Amino acid sequence: MQPTACYQCALPLHGTTAVPSPLCGHCLKEPPSYDHTFSAFQYAHPVDHLIHDLKFNRKLAIARLLGELMAQQLTKRAHSISSPFPQLIIPVPLHAARLRERGYNQATELARPIARALNIPIDYQHCQRHRATAVQSDLPANERLRNVKGGFSVAKKLPAHHVAIVDDVMTTGATVAEFATTLRSAGVKKIEVWVCARAALKF
Repeated sequence: MQPTACYQCALPLHGTTAVPSPLCGHCLKEPPSYDHTFSAFQYAHPVDHLIHDLKFNRKLAIARLLGELMAQQLTKRAHSISSPFPQLIIPVPLHAARLRERGYNQATELARPIARALNIPIDYQHCQRHRATAVQSDLPANERLRNVKGGFSVAKKLPAHHVAIVDDVMTTGATVAEFATTLRSAGVKKIEVWVCARAALKF
């Protein structure tokens, strides 16, 4: 489970705070293009190994386990703050070439059990990653935003104004920030980011 974290980017915060929706210094200075981030876990043992096996070793059963755990936590959170769920879940798209190479999108595999448990539809058609990019985890933090710049597109107007982006791991937040910017340009009003794990990062 995550400790006290920034409301917008889910970056773990040191110490405790009485503020209901605390923000980290980076989000106060440069607010991201999304409204809120939910992270089920810290990117640490054993979750990091599970995600690695899901992503690179084709162990798709892990996605069902982690997705169901995410859904349980999301349900508890929604009840505690009386917040409505998004109208649509959108997994971060993979470029067609990488999808063919891997055979599946790990974000989509995580999203399936979440959508089923929360009764929220998944959108597969409207969004795409139209530019092949280097693997984010292979790049230093200061190159990740440039790597994904302009990498996403929305084919037509989304049938929702409140959506949740689903991904496996959030480190710098560059990928979800770029995708959220694209969704904003397409008319989406409220964007949540739901990730399985958040990696600690010092700005």
